[in-house]
Amino acid sequence: MKLSNIISRFTLLPLKKRILYGSILAVIVIVPLVLLTQKSASSTDLYVTPAYGEFFVTITTTGELEAKNSIEIKGPEEARAAGIWQMKISNLIAEGTVVKKGSFVADLDKSEITSKLKESELSFQKLNAQYTQAKLDSTLALTQARDEMVNMFYSLEEKKIILDQSSFEAPAVKRQAQIDYERTERTLKQAKKNYVTKTLQSIAKIQAVGADLEKERQKMTIMLSTVQKFTILAPADGMVVYAREWNGKKKIVGSTLSPWESTVATLPDLTTMESITYVNEVDIQKIAKGQTVTLKLDADPNKKLAGTVTNVANIGEQRPNSDSKVFEVRILINDRDTTLRPAMTTANEILVAKASNVLSIPLEAVHVEGTTTFVYLKRSGVVKQEVKLGLQNDNAAVVVDGVSSKDEIFLSPPQSASTLKLQSLKATL
Repeated sequence: MKLSNIISRFTLLPLKKRILYGSILAVIVIVPLVLLTQKSASSTDLYVTPAYGEFFVTITTTGELEAKNSIEIKGPEEARAAGIWQMKISNLIAEGTVVKKGSFVADLDKSEITSKLKESELSFQKLNAQYTQAKLDSTLALTQARDEMVNMFYSLEEKKIILDQSSFEAPAVKRQAQIDYERTERTLKQAKKNYVTKTLQSIAKIQAVGADLEKERQKMTIMLSTVQKFTILAPADGMVVYAREWNGKKKIVGSTLSPWESTVATLPDLTTMESITYVNEVDIQKIAKGQTVTLKLDADPNKKLAGTVTNVANIGEQRPNSDSKVFEVRILINDRDTTLRPAMTTANEILVAKASNVLSIPLEAVHVEGTTTFVYLKRSGVVKQEVKLGLQNDNAAVVVDGVSSKDEIFLSPPQSASTLKLQSLKATL
C-alpha cells in the first residue's frame, strides 16, 4: 500500500483515534531511539583497572655537563697590587682546542698597565735622584758641622792661652778672659751635640726617601712581572673550555676580568663528569643527597647514563629568564664515557620515591570534592567510591584503600555521576 493512501485513510479517522494511533506510533519510534542513544553513550565510557607493581616518583630537569675537577686558567693575580682593577681580553684561543702545558691561551689588553709602568719608571727615577740628593746634602751638612767643631776647638785653645796669660793682668781682664774661654767651651759642646742631632736627622731623611724609593722599586717590579703575565699560558695539558660570567655567558674576546675573578678558561678532567641542574623551590624539598638519577643526552637521546645526587644547595638563587627561585643540584655521572663533553645538555630524571607491590591508577580517574577524594567504579552498577591515595607522580597515584585490582574505574565521570551518592571508606569496612 502506498504511503499516500495510508495518510489519506489516517486523516479520515475520528480525532480520538488519530491521537491514540499517533501516540502508539511515537512510542514505537522514539523508545528504540532513546535506548540506542543510551547504549551508544555508555559504549563510549573508558575504563581502566589498577596497575600492580612498582611505582616511581621522579622529577625531571634539564642540566648541563661540567667536569667535576678542572684546572683554572687565570689572569695575573698580582693585578690588584699593580693597581689594575679591570683587564679586557684582547685575544683568545678557540674553545675546545687541546693545548699543551705552556701553550698560548689568551692575551689581555696591556695599554693600561703599560701606561702605569711608564709612570712608575719616571717616579722611580725621580725618587732615585731625591735619594742621591739627600745623601749629598747630608754629607755636605755633616762636613760643615765637623769643620765648625775643628775651628771651635782651635778657638778654645786660643781662649785657654789668653786665660793663662791673664793671670798677671787686672782682675777685670782676667775675668773677661775666663768668660770668653767658658763661652767658647760651651759653644763647642753645643756643636758636638748638634752634630749628633744632624747626623740622626740626615739618616732619617735618607731613610724616608730610601723607603719611598724602595716602595716604588717594588711596585715597578710587580708591574714588570704582571705585564708579562698578560700573555696567559696553559698551566697543564688539556682541552680549553671558556669560563662563564656571573650571568652565565661565556667569556670571550672583549670580556672584562677583575683581580677577584680572573679566570679566563678551564682545563676540565673529562674522566669524571657531573650535571649541574636547577630545581624550583616547590620540588627542592623532595631532592636529597644520594638519590639515583637517569640521564639522557640531547645529543644522543638513545644513550642513558646513571648518576647520583651529590650536592643540594641550601640557598636559592634567581637565574636569568626565571621568575622563581631555584636551587642548584649537582649530579655525579657514575658511568665513564669518552664522548661526554662540557656544556652538553642533559635530561635528568631524579628518582625521589619508590614503592613496591602497590596499586596505582591514572590521575585522570581521580576526582576531588572538598577534602574528599573519590573514583567512579563499575561494579554491579556505577559506584562513587571514596579512596585513600599515597605517592603521586605526574601521571598516576598509588591507591592505599578503596579499590581492588579487579575493579574497573571510569577515566571520566559517567552520565549518572550527579545522582550518585558517595560510598565512604568507613562504609566499606
